[in-house]
Parts: sequence; C-alpha cells; structure tokens
Amino acid sequence: MEVLHQYREMYDFSNRLKTFGDWPFVENCMCTPENMAKAGFVHSPTMNEPDVARCFFCLIELEGWEPDDDPWHEHSKRSAACGFLGLQKDFRALTVEEFLKLELERFKCCVHKKTKEKIVHFQEELASTTKRLQKYFDAEHGCVVDLEP
Repeated sequence: MEVLHQYREMYDFSNRLKTFGDWPFVENCMCTPENMAKAGFVHSPTMNEPDVARCFFCLIELEGWEPDDDPWHEHSKRSAACGFLGLQKDFRALTVEEFLKLELERFKCCVHKKTKEKIVHFQEELASTTKRLQKYFDAEHGCVVDLEP
C-alpha cells in the first residue's frame, strides 16, 4: 500500500508534472507532459517500458503511447470509474468532506489493485504446484493423476 501514501501529493498538477522529466513525448503531440499530468497521470517508467504512465488515483497503467494519443481520452476509455476523471472542480476548492470521499475511493482502488495482484500470484503458484505434483506422481508412481480443477 506504499503507493497510497506515495501518491497522496499527486492531487496537485505541478507534482504530477514533475514526474515527467524523462518523458519521451515533449513537443508536437497530444501526450505532452502537461496533457499527461492534466489527465491524472504520473510517469512510472520501467527498464523495458520508458513510457509507462499511471493514474495516481485509479492506478491504471498505460504504455505504448503514440504522439496522437489524447491522455484524457485514453484514460477515460480504460477507466470510466476513475474518481479523478469525475472531479468537477479544482482540488484546492474541495471541502474536507469531498476530499475524504475522494480519498476513500482512492483507497478502494488501491485495495482492489493489490487484491487482484495477490489473486493472480496465487493462481500462478497453484498452477506451478499442480504441475510439480503431476510430474512427481508420474515419475514416482507411474500413474497419471488429474489434479486440474
């Protein structure tokens, strides 16, 4: 849940914009650092993918950006339920109650993402263990055991 704390300051446009120091698209395109930050993205490059951008709010990650990609459009078509996209006023104009509701929604997004990651990891481990057990029974006992669910 480190990302929950780490991205708390990303409600502010200038903080998001600062993350795009090494962004590959700077001029004559739709996905400039300014447009990316306006759409809620922070730059989260990896060794293999220098153009990964993640929404600080819903945590959706998008990569493979093209110069004509509109960040707001790409974000909204892949994450229609993002609370940041639905924000009707500047962050600084939010009431405490509105901010707390947004933070609750952001927390839910984070928990949902982490839960999905854990489920995928569990499924991978289950498949790996199943294969190892099948090999063991085949090699040790000369029998085929169907361990698939």
